[in-house]
Amino acid sequence: MEFQKKLAATETPIPGMLLFDLPVHGDNRGWFKENWQREKMMALGLPDFSPVQNNISFNDKAGTTRGIHAEPWDKFVSVATGRIFGAWVDLREGPTFGSVFTAELDAGKAIFIPRGVANSYQTLEDNTSYVYLVNDHWSPDAEYTFLNLADETVNIAWPIPLEQAEVSDKDLAHPRLADVTPMAPRKILVLGADGQLGKALRAEYSDDASVEFADRNTFDLLDPASFRTRHWRKYSTIINAAAFTAVDAAETSEGRQAAWALNVTAVAELARIALEAGIVLVHVSSDYVFDGSRASHDEAEGFTPLGVYAQTKAAGDAVVSVVPRHYVIRTSWVIGDGPNFVRTMASLAEKGVSPTVVNDQVGRLTFAEDLAAGIKHLLDVEAPYGTYNLTNDGDPQSWADIAAEVFELSGRARSSVTGVSTSEYFRGKTAAPRPSNSVLDLAKITDTGFRPQLAATRLKNYLENSK
Repeated sequence: MEFQKKLAATETPIPGMLLFDLPVHGDNRGWFKENWQREKMMALGLPDFSPVQNNISFNDKAGTTRGIHAEPWDKFVSVATGRIFGAWVDLREGPTFGSVFTAELDAGKAIFIPRGVANSYQTLEDNTSYVYLVNDHWSPDAEYTFLNLADETVNIAWPIPLEQAEVSDKDLAHPRLADVTPMAPRKILVLGADGQLGKALRAEYSDDASVEFADRNTFDLLDPASFRTRHWRKYSTIINAAAFTAVDAAETSEGRQAAWALNVTAVAELARIALEAGIVLVHVSSDYVFDGSRASHDEAEGFTPLGVYAQTKAAGDAVVSVVPRHYVIRTSWVIGDGPNFVRTMASLAEKGVSPTVVNDQVGRLTFAEDLAAGIKHLLDVEAPYGTYNLTNDGDPQSWADIAAEVFELSGRARSSVTGVSTSEYFRGKTAAPRPSNSVLDLAKITDTGFRPQLAATRLKNYLENSK
């Protein structure tokens, strides 16, 4: 073989599949190569696919032909001894279904094969050792897709005709391309699908069959069995819309335990799974990670949580930050389908009640539909991983200001709402400390191309649609 001196990667016609030239260093004793080198290969475009198993297929004779098999995991294929003719067929859903790429591999070549691209090869020399790394373990429940070696549509030009090759009857009995069901993409899993944001995410992804929704009945974040019984490699993304949000209850002994369990311990388990399975983790956070001492909070500001709930949200953010592919979405004052401040004020207005509302906490409303749209946007455009603030836009308001606006839109006088300080409102009650200023800077997310709607516009629409 000819010794290679430089690592290089070449894109193939099949999206995501890379062909590598491997440096092979030889002398009179033999040769040496770095068969898989994570850091260097990632710099050339190889995804960090986190292999969990190394397999070797030894083939006695030239002409041994295997495949065409597509598995729900990625592969990194190389040759230790001998030489092969490799053939790969894209069996994934999409416009490249049925695309074919072929190449010869020896010790100086390797190829990365994405999930859903079918792999096959024919040995060109005796005593050929075919080596492959995979990033998941075989499971009888996993989705496998097979194609007939002799399929006329893909028409692979095998160097040794199949009639003369060593082929299994099984590989010649698989379906033709016209009868193959394309492999579906990895799924998005939404946790907390019964909450305000979860319902908005259901609406946002209503036409997408690749999104799976789990509420507290189908996935209990506090039950270890929920984590153990799920095949995580079939997911590309987890959106964690579940949280303990009873801010004042978190100040009690029982509430403190529940808040830490759901907002930190469960999140740590999701982070571990995302790290091990190469999953994108989207985690919804809160303005409460700040004490509100600044006029506006950007994503670089350090944590200054005040109460127990705030401390658990800050801890959850810190845990998620260790996942290489993560989005922490900081938001505030969420309004969606379910009990919330706006609905309460509208109900009071309808009943003729004149409420007293806090006037020294300032922020912006976040309507769940816009929060869901912003999350989908970040995933669709593959925005750089990290933390993003996401609320509706417009002038900051106090809770009393928003209540007065709800009353006006409901046909009541703004003066029906009386402002009061936080300390006076909660006097004599068990209450968590709250940030006085919850305004989140939106520059970072708008730089990705997402433009949050004005809170005032959304509020008007929300009330009109709630009638």
